[in-house]
Amino acid sequence: MKNFAENLLRAIESKKERMIEIRRYLHAHPELSFKEQKTAAYITDFYQDLECTVKKNVGGYGVVVEIDSGKPGKNLALRADFDALPIQEETGLPFSSENPGVMHACGHDAHTAYMLILAESLIELKDQLTGKVTILHQPAEETPPGGAIQMIKDGCLEGVDHVIGCHVMSGFDLGTVYYHAGPTQTGRATFKLKVQGKGSHGSMPNAGIDAVLVGSQIVVNLQSIVSRRVNPFDMTTLTVGSFDGKGSANVLKDAVYLEGDIRMMDEASRPIIKEAFESVVKGVCEAYGATFDLDYADDYPVLMNDQKLTEFVANSLQEHSFSELKAVVDSGPIAPSEDFAYYCQERPSCFFYIGATGEGQVSYPHHHPKFDIDEDSMLIAAKSMGTIVSDYFGQES
Repeated sequence: MKNFAENLLRAIESKKERMIEIRRYLHAHPELSFKEQKTAAYITDFYQDLECTVKKNVGGYGVVVEIDSGKPGKNLALRADFDALPIQEETGLPFSSENPGVMHACGHDAHTAYMLILAESLIELKDQLTGKVTILHQPAEETPPGGAIQMIKDGCLEGVDHVIGCHVMSGFDLGTVYYHAGPTQTGRATFKLKVQGKGSHGSMPNAGIDAVLVGSQIVVNLQSIVSRRVNPFDMTTLTVGSFDGKGSANVLKDAVYLEGDIRMMDEASRPIIKEAFESVVKGVCEAYGATFDLDYADDYPVLMNDQKLTEFVANSLQEHSFSELKAVVDSGPIAPSEDFAYYCQERPSCFFYIGATGEGQVSYPHHHPKFDIDEDSMLIAAKSMGTIVSDYFGQES
């Protein structure tokens, strides 16, 4: 497979400028989760004249591309997401979003661009492969229930042996690939809580039930879940990110609204947290005579990278590195959640990370209105995946 690897990397390199053009077009035309109709059409059109099988509208706007060598062998799936976020862009880039209030502030435009070029190059060289490569162009990673679970339910993993994906990461060094085996990204739950009190004038607090006071007590008591109910070796966070209690300064608020999320690195903690959360809300409300309406939703699971496959990915990149790749290091666990975790539940999978901030560049976090990447990270992503694909099928010979 040595000649195949060299030919593949050479093909990817020759298309770098087109990769950048694709990314910039997608960046200027972002679409929100579950609304990516035009992006899905753009992806489908890209494959129109290429020798592959394309399935559209998989689990919504998902696009599944099958690259069949015509020879027996394994089936490796590669995933790239393509939805954007409800953020007003402030980068000032000449290719900034043309859709007000919508922005590719997480790098999914880059994921799609590198994957399209990688897939095209694999199709051109598929006669040198064995088995199949399945490309999963996934919508709606950002918004639960997420696009991954919808595509899985619609059969995108039928016949697939393994799934691999990667994410460009601001704040991580350009030229470095990061990986981690086992529990790698947090599982998540979200909540929306209405606390119903009884409004009254501030001069007569005894005639009402102060929803602001009740809500405040709930916020304070919820923090005891992490500190007293969860195993201290399980990284857990509980955030009340929104507390809507605005009203007149001299009036006891009739109702308040709280929203937030919970993250954990051990699925065993999930039911413990949920039970404790409901207990705190119920107990505080009963103590003050208030009522409540709670919407507590478990969504993305802990992302569990398969030990054997992750070791293979890391070893492949360390042993067959290319000029742009300077280092391959274990990142340790990553705090955000990611719906790639659903693929991990179905097949041995690996999700790794591409450093996207060059030396001396200002780095803004993901989901920030000034988020951007060094576009050389896309070439590293494509070549990294290409190297892994070559090595993966080379193991069979």
